[in-house]
Amino acid sequence: MPDATDADGLTVGQVSTRLGVTVRALHHWDEIGLARPSLRTAGGYRLYTADDLERLHRIVVYREIGFGLDRIRAVLDDSTADVLGALRAQRTQVAERIDRLQRLGAGLDRMIDAHERGLLLSIEQQTAIFGPRWNPDWPAQARQLYGNTTQWVQFAERSASRSPEEWQAIADAVADLDRALGDAMDAAVAPGSPEANRLAERHREVFAAYFPLTREMQVCLGRMFEADPAFATHYDGIRANLASWFRRIIDASARAHGIDPDTATWQ
Repeated sequence: MPDATDADGLTVGQVSTRLGVTVRALHHWDEIGLARPSLRTAGGYRLYTADDLERLHRIVVYREIGFGLDRIRAVLDDSTADVLGALRAQRTQVAERIDRLQRLGAGLDRMIDAHERGLLLSIEQQTAIFGPRWNPDWPAQARQLYGNTTQWVQFAERSASRSPEEWQAIADAVADLDRALGDAMDAAVAPGSPEANRLAERHREVFAAYFPLTREMQVCLGRMFEADPAFATHYDGIRANLASWFRRIIDASARAHGIDPDTATWQ
């Protein structure tokens, strides 16, 4: 490689600034023989000529559209290379990548919306699915109370990917469970009995549509079902005193699994 003075070409730093690539990248391209400077100063520093810059410019362009370095080398150095064909193939790959990114963006939008709203359903859809007694303000109230909990995150992640039809299936499962609880109370099913324990387990399975429910957490919910006016009104509207009876079967099921309902915590 011929020696030259600084006036004969551009230094690595000058080329880096002009083309918007790092000095490290220029050194790497030199080392692998992809873009070697044609000149050196007497002190051994790289200098790039106008022809070198033209090659570097093409490398930058091809790299920006997604070509790998080996493919760039083939396009630049192989006189038989089908450049137009390579560009068209790359355009197809870029279009596919854009489509994937757009779908990813839409998924992220739904995830953000679900974290903020809880339910990605219109008020009309909520009423149709959950019934006329449903209050559309409840998801916002739940977020205000529980928005910083792991369970809200789990609920939001499920909600983000859930269709109205899937929500309908969940609402139907909850309604079926409510009916089964009322029928069991009418039949004087005793807390701690096999049938009562099956109902408690069924409740955990149905509730898992919202977030995973441990037995300790279920005990805490049972307390809330009895003490919270909104929940108590719901269950007692199915059968008088159903909220208290439901709590008793949850507590009895917890005891059967070695959990003391009096000391259970949300964990």
